[in-house]
Amino acid sequence: MHRSFAHLKKWLPGWMTNPIRRVATAVLTPMLFSSRTGHFRSNLRAKAVGRDGDPLPWYSYPSIDFLKSRSFVDKTVLEFGAGQSTLWWAKRARRVVTFEDNQHWFDRVAQSMPGNVELYLVSGMTGAARAVEVARILGDTDGLFDVIIVDGLSRARMIGIATKYLSDDGMIVCDDAEIYGMHDAFTNSQLSRVDFCGFAPGVVLPRVTSIFFRPGSSFFGAEQPIAGCHGASVTRIS
Repeated sequence: MHRSFAHLKKWLPGWMTNPIRRVATAVLTPMLFSSRTGHFRSNLRAKAVGRDGDPLPWYSYPSIDFLKSRSFVDKTVLEFGAGQSTLWWAKRARRVVTFEDNQHWFDRVAQSMPGNVELYLVSGMTGAARAVEVARILGDTDGLFDVIIVDGLSRARMIGIATKYLSDDGMIVCDDAEIYGMHDAFTNSQLSRVDFCGFAPGVVLPRVTSIFFRPGSSFFGAEQPIAGCHGASVTRIS
């Protein structure tokens, strides 16, 4: 497209090509965004998927791009709230432990979980009781977790559990971090935070996915590569 327009600019004056370029950019940009991210497909299917139809987490696209650029091959994941994100993490991590508090949704997603996912139901309880049950189950599991996702259950109550089971080099991913009391819950956690604000699969309004981590975390090291966005090509300048 750029090459074709470059040829057009050689033969036509600027007063003709500039308006064409502005209109084309205004029209094509949202269309390309929706296509490359899978946003259009997510709306039609009423679930978070990428352009190829594979599962995506229901996080903001900037946070998804960041997470895609990191390796989790040997990592363990703890997740509060099961769904498309569970399938996405299961493809990337060694082990995923997931808690869900909705019986209907649990029955639905349990049928599609791969072998490296441990799915637990904690329904029919108050928020406080769920937190107690989650802590009890985790007390029987092995070790700490490299990635912890807070995207369900009684979110603010899960923060204390998340910080307790976070590995030294780990990170906590909080979706819809601007609500659910996330800010106050992390006030005394001694964790650093990066906010990823933007659109998400299948939703109209922007949202915030925040990632909390301990200073010095390798996930945020300067040696990590800077990745392109939404599968778009990246021009490298040497």
